[in-house]
Amino acid sequence: MLGRPVKLIYYDDKSSPSEIPSIYTKLLDIDKVDLIIGAYGTALTAPAMPIVIQRKKTFVGLLGLAVNSQFNYPNYFAMIPSGPEAKPAFTKGFFDVAVRQEPKPQTLAIVAADQEFSRNAADGARENMKQSGLKLVYERTYPPATTDFAPIVRAIAAANPDLVIVCSYPPDSVGMVRAVNELGFKPKAIGGAMVGLQSTAIKTQLGPLLNGFINYEFWLPVQKMQFPGVADLISRYQARAASEGVDPLGYYMPPWAYAQLQVLQQAVEATKALDDAELADYIRAHAFTTVVGEIKFGSKGEWAQSRVLQVQYQNIKGHEIAQFKDMSTQVVVAPSEYASGEVIYPYERAK
Repeated sequence: MLGRPVKLIYYDDKSSPSEIPSIYTKLLDIDKVDLIIGAYGTALTAPAMPIVIQRKKTFVGLLGLAVNSQFNYPNYFAMIPSGPEAKPAFTKGFFDVAVRQEPKPQTLAIVAADQEFSRNAADGARENMKQSGLKLVYERTYPPATTDFAPIVRAIAAANPDLVIVCSYPPDSVGMVRAVNELGFKPKAIGGAMVGLQSTAIKTQLGPLLNGFINYEFWLPVQKMQFPGVADLISRYQARAASEGVDPLGYYMPPWAYAQLQVLQQAVEATKALDDAELADYIRAHAFTTVVGEIKFGSKGEWAQSRVLQVQYQNIKGHEIAQFKDMSTQVVVAPSEYASGEVIYPYERAK
């Protein structure tokens, strides 16, 4: 960019929020980097914000949910497509699909890990519940170290909800899916905000146990999401994935990380500068053409318009990876403008 080679300097945060402040301090004070970007999720983005704000840096985050709601920093921008109402966006499609069914579901359970992302998603689910006219019959948060989910599933089942929203991290998501299947729990719809089910390794591990679950995704290679450049990116990524030891399909993270740098690249090339204030002004005022489609940022640096998908797992047989390249096993059911098929409802019909 600007006639200069770009060097990417990075450090392993070990998925530990406590590592984040020292990493960004080192990048800025020792490595003297010109630009910084955000790490993967909410818990790893929020701890960087005090340093970012103090240094007045432009900061393009990746998939942190509602990170800027507590900071209101004008030079923060989020790649996560949750939009201006970030918390309810994660489960809005779930509710939109569910309340259209006949007979309309009446009751809801919410279960969430006691961590920042899950609490945010649960807050949003309660907002969606009120808009949908549902009655909350069960709500619980559980410690992040929980490994046995059978007691939680039994407690939910005892409340007999029509719908169940689960806001979980990867190990919990696996545990919840297994417990729901092992105990034969069959609400009318279940899922919503389960992190980890987007991972190819977890999809192949769980296989048919996923059938019927409805959960968020950000991008899948369905016909309506074949944005310019994304097929080529995925093809190049998959050619290297096995040798690099990363997710073999790359549908969840790679398009967003690539688009994150496309935003920064386009801002730098348009302003012909590395000045953080100039870059932030440009990013706030312009749309960006990326491999995940056109992006325009709005309030608090979130997307101007939400585009979180809800996907239902259908007709999965066995544990072979090839079937997860076939979009008939992962059907986009919301929002309607990106839908690739119809929901199977109630949940037990998909089993």
